[in-house]
Amino acid sequence: MTESFEPIADKPAPGVLAGNLGTPIKLTELMLNGVTAEAGRGGATIKVWTRLYLTSDDRFFHRIVEGLAAHIEHRSAQAGHHISLTRPGFILLVIHPDNTGDLWLDAAAVSLHIMVKRSMAAGTVIFENDIADVTAMSFPLVEIGKQDRVVCIFREGWRFALFFDFNADGALSIEDMERDLGTLHRRLKYRDLYDAIADENVFARLIEAGWFPFVEILGREFRELANNCEAGFELDDVEAKSLAAFDARRVETMFARWMAKPHFAGKERLLRSALNNFASGDSIAVLKIILTEIEGILSVAYRKVHGRGARTKKLLEFAVQSAEKKAGQPDTLLFPSAFAHYLKSHTFAEFDPVARTGKASSRHAVGHGEADADSYTQVRALQALLTLDQLAFYT
Repeated sequence: MTESFEPIADKPAPGVLAGNLGTPIKLTELMLNGVTAEAGRGGATIKVWTRLYLTSDDRFFHRIVEGLAAHIEHRSAQAGHHISLTRPGFILLVIHPDNTGDLWLDAAAVSLHIMVKRSMAAGTVIFENDIADVTAMSFPLVEIGKQDRVVCIFREGWRFALFFDFNADGALSIEDMERDLGTLHRRLKYRDLYDAIADENVFARLIEAGWFPFVEILGREFRELANNCEAGFELDDVEAKSLAAFDARRVETMFARWMAKPHFAGKERLLRSALNNFASGDSIAVLKIILTEIEGILSVAYRKVHGRGARTKKLLEFAVQSAEKKAGQPDTLLFPSAFAHYLKSHTFAEFDPVARTGKASSRHAVGHGEADADSYTQVRALQALLTLDQLAFYT
């Protein structure tokens, strides 16, 4: 897991962690303890939210934010600071038990906890295509106590997120807060990916063509595929572009990732043979090896955890559960639930031997020699490699 800190105006001393960008505004009489969850007349009993996180796509977002902002701006004015909360991109309010608080406006250092695609040394510059997943967001240099209350509003692109925990039980969970803030950042930053998965027509066309938001192509490459599917365009050109991007260096990076996993390392000779054949353009050999070895690799990983083997259905469930456990939740950029659908409907798709509907993307069709010869393409071979690579992140 890697952390990246926002830059600061002044250079820190060698070996000293960068500080916050500024200092907080000190406030008093912050009477924030909940937000109404439903309407009610005077004397009625209503539900109240004491903890919530949502984005600006939610219908309640603006109503809640405007109410919170009005109170915070009023208390700030009383403290001699005439501010507008519509301007900062990152707002953090930490309220103490005595109702005093620290208001950070684009001033607190922010740390993102991410899963990276490749090995990295400390001090390495991180690019978007290095990120496999975002699992948490934290404020490493802001003191937040167990008795405190927290409000956080931030912007990512053209969308906003809101988090608040008014600590109704008096024991603020910092870990849960950081996880939920990471979820909000992820939903804002990668909204187009979530939209592509949620759109049944787009996702169905992607799967039919053998594509998925594989970790290795997450970002620009997958966006091009999804955009073409959404537009109803043929994928020949964008597939050729994706195929050309997988040169020897990139494939070797994937291979190194596999060999770091014990359940992959035992298949080194077979996987090396598959990659050599991919480099030479022999898609038949690649698909024959990879699609039949996926199940074996999952079986080794499952046996290591459970001490016994399992059938294919159980192995696929294990892969998805492993991804959810590793990421800490089911809706991360690993998309475990969606990948389960991909595996069942594509990689392990059933076929009709009478109608001869088998394709080289299906492990069953390939294993039984029922795949159409014309379906053994280099694009299908790349998709098989990416499927195996996805499992390297899962298990």
